Amino acid sequence: MNIRRLFVLAALAGLLLAYFAFDLGRFLSLDYFKGQQEAIEAWRAAQPLKAALAFFVAYVLVTGLSLPGAAVMTLVGGAAFGLLWGLLLVSFASSLGATLAFLASRFLLRDWVQKRFGERLRAINAGIEKDGGFYLFTLRLVPVFPFFVINLLMGLTPIRTRTFYWVSQLGMLAGTLVYVNAGTQLAKIDSLSGILSPGLLGSFALLGVFPLIAKKIVETLAARKVYAGWQKPTRFDRNLVVIGAGSAGLVTAYIAAAVKAKVTLVEKHKLGGDCLNTGCVPSKALIRSAKLLSHVQRSPEFGIRDARAEFDFAEVMERVQRIIKTVEPHDSVERYTGLGVEVIEGSARIVSPWEVEVVRNSGESERLSTRSIVIATGGRPFVPPLPGLDEVGFLTSDTVWDLRELPKRLLVLGGGPIGCELTQAFARFGSQVTQVQQAPRIMVREDPEVSEMVIQRFRAEGITVLVSHQAMAFVVEGGEKILIAEDRSQEPAREVRIAFDALLVAVGRVANLHGYGLEDLGIAATRTVETNEFLQTRYPNIYAAGDVAGPFQFTHTAAHQAWYAAVNALFDPFRKFRADYSVIPWSTFVEPEVARVGINESEARERNIPYEVTVYGLDDLDRAIADGEAHGFIKVLTVPGKDRILGVTIVGEHGGDLIAEYVLAMRHGIGLNKILGTIHIYPTLAEANKYVAGNWKKAHAPQKLLAWVARFHAWRRG
Repeated sequence: MNIRRLFVLAALAGLLLAYFAFDLGRFLSLDYFKGQQEAIEAWRAAQPLKAALAFFVAYVLVTGLSLPGAAVMTLVGGAAFGLLWGLLLVSFASSLGATLAFLASRFLLRDWVQKRFGERLRAINAGIEKDGGFYLFTLRLVPVFPFFVINLLMGLTPIRTRTFYWVSQLGMLAGTLVYVNAGTQLAKIDSLSGILSPGLLGSFALLGVFPLIAKKIVETLAARKVYAGWQKPTRFDRNLVVIGAGSAGLVTAYIAAAVKAKVTLVEKHKLGGDCLNTGCVPSKALIRSAKLLSHVQRSPEFGIRDARAEFDFAEVMERVQRIIKTVEPHDSVERYTGLGVEVIEGSARIVSPWEVEVVRNSGESERLSTRSIVIATGGRPFVPPLPGLDEVGFLTSDTVWDLRELPKRLLVLGGGPIGCELTQAFARFGSQVTQVQQAPRIMVREDPEVSEMVIQRFRAEGITVLVSHQAMAFVVEGGEKILIAEDRSQEPAREVRIAFDALLVAVGRVANLHGYGLEDLGIAATRTVETNEFLQTRYPNIYAAGDVAGPFQFTHTAAHQAWYAAVNALFDPFRKFRADYSVIPWSTFVEPEVARVGINESEARERNIPYEVTVYGLDDLDRAIADGEAHGFIKVLTVPGKDRILGVTIVGEHGGDLIAEYVLAMRHGIGLNKILGTIHIYPTLAEANKYVAGNWKKAHAPQKLLAWVARFHAWRRG
């Protein structure tokens, strides 16, 4: 704490000490003022300006120091100065005093509170930044909430001082008027409770509801302004039209049908979206085959003297297609039609806030009217505009599944999850793989030691990993395809030329934002469709979910968003929910598998979130040793001194499965102590979750108490 804070704290402490030491509170009682009423009125009549100034300063001090007595002083203001001047003095003095208390709280405590509890306060801070004035106004109108508490708590938030002052001035006016008016009848008042009759309390409650009603009116007027120029149908053919049948679209339609809404799902390509057809399902099928080959190559580790496997890459890729076909019925037209969803295979275009024009694949077209629309158009691989890229030809995560011949030399551009998963898989089939990453390490969203562990595994498997390499251009020389890159890992940067036979571009994905009417309706969309916390676009009845809405590009988060989009679209304005991203897990299916939920160390440091780290090495786990997978770790971040989990990173066999226990724990506020007290089957990989909790417990063992317990046991031995 710096010298200025110490000085302010000492001054405040001195004033409060004097208040209690000299029993100054006796001068702020109703009985005292009633006894001195004639003297006070005489002084005010003789010296009106001096009396007004003294009263104003005293009132500011009482409210600024958060002392009891402001209500009584408000009565005195009415008794001594009348309704008009009393209201004027009290209104400005109370607002000024409240602002001083607000500033003192901010100066002394805000930095400490935000640093210690910033993560938990993030949602509150965001709400205050957006609607702080509205919330403060509501609190000021309802006298059930002590004003001094509001002053101090608001000082800990990001609300602007100017906003705090004028909202307080306006919000406290109604209550001040009631008390000052009551003060004009001071002789008839025996206690403060006499002022607050049931009828008056009911009036205050109505005042408190007023801002909510006003906000709703403002929202309605804003919506009417947005819809100006559009003709709203008198009736609707459907409750909901969903554009796109990937994870977000399918779940949205499923929920709508489950609650008996009339819903139409439009998909121009294949139901199931990227996940089924070109993403999660095919990649995991390919990775499984590649992992089997890796185990054959590791056979001596398992006591198998010699093991070999013959395979045809084309047959492996055909297996991938069979897996897709096997899973396909889960996302089929037949299934969703059976659930009550109208499925249209064709292209959709939003032509008004309530109308969607559909062109079926057969060529027929129709216009559908609907109360609400959910945009779930997904994303696609991003292809950077590099010179020569089209000349050498390239694959993406969409087209790599058409391969039937294994590339001898594969160049992978990108070090994110998709690039890493396919890099390792193709290397295990026998491709000579070179992975080029612009950033200083692969998997940059994870902690550095995670990236390093994966890189070491890649290099051990014969993969060339080039980080800090910027792709500049592609050329064909002597019939050979070459990447010209710049190695920026050292100064000065140098040119690197990498020959390859096939190129996989895996540098990220972009949302599908064009071709279905966003531009015509003026719906904002830059990297994604812009939505509010309820997933609403510019038009309150048009929602977006999944990759097209962001901020995450995972199948499970798309499904998670779909629930909010569906429920809000069907039940607003009666009920709607803010999308909750507080506990989002993900996994990268390389070996060792990497899974995460919550924050990691890198993010905690960037956001100045205090944390403690507990680590358990999987090389110590019996089942991992027995399986020949004794590598990796579990790293848990917790609140300092407590077992509440902030984030977990798992690197190791089946990390994506092991993380589920922590997702549940974080979602429902379960700490490491309860995980430690839960029975885990022996021998399983899941025991690691209990052991890391045990490590946390050891680090927080009460050493002084244990020393006394040791003495107790020594005493019992005699």
